[in-house]
Amino acid sequence: MSSESSDPMYWIRVIMASNRGTLMELGITPVITSGMIMQLLAGANIIQVDYSIKEDRALFSGAQKLFAMVIAIGSATVTVLSGVYGVPSEIGAGMALLLVLQLCFAALITMLLDELLQKGYGLGSGISLFIATNICETIFWKAFSPTTYNTGRGTEFEGAVVALFHLLFTRKDKFRAIKEAMYRTNLPNLSSLLATGLVFVVVIYLQGFRVEIPVKSNRMRGQQGSYPIKLFYTSNMPIMLQSALVSNIFFISQLLYKRFPDNFFIRLIGVWKNEDGVPQDAAISGFAYYISPPHSIMGALEDPVRFLVYVVFMLGACAMFSKTWIEVSGSSPKDVAKQLKDQQLVLRGHREGSMYKELKKVIPTAAAFGGLCIGALSVAADLLGAIGSGTGILLAVTIIYQYFEVFVKEQHEEGMTL
Repeated sequence: MSSESSDPMYWIRVIMASNRGTLMELGITPVITSGMIMQLLAGANIIQVDYSIKEDRALFSGAQKLFAMVIAIGSATVTVLSGVYGVPSEIGAGMALLLVLQLCFAALITMLLDELLQKGYGLGSGISLFIATNICETIFWKAFSPTTYNTGRGTEFEGAVVALFHLLFTRKDKFRAIKEAMYRTNLPNLSSLLATGLVFVVVIYLQGFRVEIPVKSNRMRGQQGSYPIKLFYTSNMPIMLQSALVSNIFFISQLLYKRFPDNFFIRLIGVWKNEDGVPQDAAISGFAYYISPPHSIMGALEDPVRFLVYVVFMLGACAMFSKTWIEVSGSSPKDVAKQLKDQQLVLRGHREGSMYKELKKVIPTAAAFGGLCIGALSVAADLLGAIGSGTGILLAVTIIYQYFEVFVKEQHEEGMTL
């Protein structure tokens, strides 16, 4: 029972591991929202939490999970009553209640799986794993989907790889069959799949870029090492924050336009219309139009002003969010200098007092430039028509690479203990 109308949450689903019309409708939204609100309450000292006391940590964690469940119940109720699965009066109270219970049960399972990974029965974070799995599932499905569509030229398979073999077996002209599989516009094609693979390779290659800052120990003479500062110093946070910002602008703009379609100021924010028979609305003018990505090189060339505004906004937002994130996440030059000082480490060839100044030359630059690179990769992925959007692919690759690093680290630690 899925609605065919435009989905106002379409843009934020990629970072919330959400799929419309499935049990993962809510995705990780309850867990993320609960965690953010509880952390804000604790940070503002509205609730008192002493993380050094085991009972306080357990109580805080329990309250966070309970709050997540309350948010899940509220979100599920609002989703069903707002008519996403049909008008409530038409589907009946019993069916509406069943839908709410299903969504709440799915949210509970998501929370339990996240808790399972947090307890050490797996690698990394459950939230990151859900996001990466959701994006990889989209890419895999669009590559190998056996679903068929009648496009007016006969039956075609949705999956790009499946469609290639189907066209090769059914068309006499093999060259035209390959060309159609590579460049068909109505369904996923091979060029999009190859572009996705190319972005994966480039991002993994860039993950290896880093600046090694030489350090030495004050405690043990002769002990030296290095402190690595990666190109992607803030990992995937810039693209997540930029995506969240744009998604909320699109969401609010679309809701306001539906309510006040003739208001001049609302139209300045965005005018929305569904094109080419696609049920999902797209911005056709206004601010929302200029910050939405063109999905092909031809689309960029058709409106170069829009493309230029989009690139400047994307790169600027990612760089700004990257520099801001280091200040709030405890990875600023001052925080890193304090960590090194606590470990009785100093920069080789520099006095202890100059550590902060030296780190300030490198870390903010690495954060801003890394944010720019992330933004540029997202733009390139969208232009090449990569499957799953540029944001989605970058999130998937960075998360998978983080899991790889955790796995290698654990293997190394096990080898050291044997």
